[in-house]
Amino acid sequence: MNTIVVLRVQLLLISFLCFSCGSTNQFIQKDQGKRIDEFVRSLIQKRGLNMNLGMKIVSLVNGKTLYELNSEKLMIPASNIKLFTAAASLHYFNKEYLFKTAILEKGNNIILVGGGDAELSLAIIDSLSNLVSKRTSQVDTLFIDKGLFDDLHYGEGWMWDEGSEKYSAPISALTLNNNCIDFEYSPNQLGFPAKINIFPDTKYVTVENRSLTVTDTINFKKLKIERDWIGQTNNYLITGEILDWSEKDTIKKNIAEPDLFTGTVFKENLEFYGTTVNELSIGDNIPYDDTVLVHYSNPLYTQLEDMMHNSENLTSESLLKYIGITDSTKGTWENGIHKVKMYLFDEVSIDTSALRIADGSGLSRYNLLTADQIVRLLVHMHGEDNENTFVETLPHGNESDSRLEGRLFEAQDKIYAKTGSISGVSCLSGYAFSSTQGPLAFSIMINGFVGSIKPYRDFQDEVCNWLVKN
Repeated sequence: MNTIVVLRVQLLLISFLCFSCGSTNQFIQKDQGKRIDEFVRSLIQKRGLNMNLGMKIVSLVNGKTLYELNSEKLMIPASNIKLFTAAASLHYFNKEYLFKTAILEKGNNIILVGGGDAELSLAIIDSLSNLVSKRTSQVDTLFIDKGLFDDLHYGEGWMWDEGSEKYSAPISALTLNNNCIDFEYSPNQLGFPAKINIFPDTKYVTVENRSLTVTDTINFKKLKIERDWIGQTNNYLITGEILDWSEKDTIKKNIAEPDLFTGTVFKENLEFYGTTVNELSIGDNIPYDDTVLVHYSNPLYTQLEDMMHNSENLTSESLLKYIGITDSTKGTWENGIHKVKMYLFDEVSIDTSALRIADGSGLSRYNLLTADQIVRLLVHMHGEDNENTFVETLPHGNESDSRLEGRLFEAQDKIYAKTGSISGVSCLSGYAFSSTQGPLAFSIMINGFVGSIKPYRDFQDEVCNWLVKN
């Protein structure tokens, strides 16, 4: 984790503690709720916002509620539910926890066993292939063991037409390259299709390129790359146009059948390094004789940081399933949700009969939480042993390469928060450091709007900027 970020968070938390020792803060808090209410209502009126709003702000100095509005109204949280997934992961596993991808052997067969590592990369699978090829020149059957998780790749309440976007990639115990193909595209000569390179360069997919390189924007049709997701195939069609002065760029598109995808790429890599593979087979809990290689993931806290900064759905869903694993059960959404609810009820004292959790990422529209429940979790995590780690996973205002880049310019590192957005939903929840109130836990949940999300994000940002200054 970035040392500067860790130091900044630690200093912020120390300043929180120092603030709590002051004697004037309770007097200052006395009329703060009224001031917040006046500011929020005037801002809504000024901007003409039509929305369903749930808010809660609590002082971490004394636990008092400074402000609440519809705080017990159930709303769709979108990616704010990742706060619950992250907190439960830190509860059930050490922050240094490692996920294991193993290569086993039985006779002349090789078994690749998925261990729930959502960040298994092309470089790692290539390195593993190279090492195996140095050990053997022929494999009778390459088995792909997907048995750690169940076979359900898509969450309850995910929209049927999410399509081929990265954010809706299928979930599997064996994940490679975010279960996506990287499409690198650049202009060609005028009148020719765009130049396309794919990574991994695998026969698992087919690509039909009907795009066109053009020189002007008259009747311009934006370049589009789509998988045949309706037919659940891995056939990609590229249409539209690219300007001849465009820069090279890359976009990820998801694949179908992630276990077979990983197995195919592993097989192709083995063959590239000189190992003949006679057959590829997908199975569960395949018996073995010896362990050939084991790859360990980055620590849990680094995966959580990526998940929270970039709102990685694949990581959060993999974690939720992984949480549900026991000696007698596979990783499933049902088992994982049960364990998360146990944590919320037993440790955070949240009534889990008054909420609905359908997945770990917030992609499902079946999720329902309240601002009060989110703030309860944030308050709890502020006093936990994992407090520093949890806060460090959150991006701060205008942090580069995060979902808050370009937002909260004024607040900067006085705000650490998780975004959440799907159509008609915008949420922002986290921690604020007020110059007069000290540390605060807040949740701003917005549902039920149409049109651009920007005015609602601007509203959230203005509230946060006001909090840190007042």
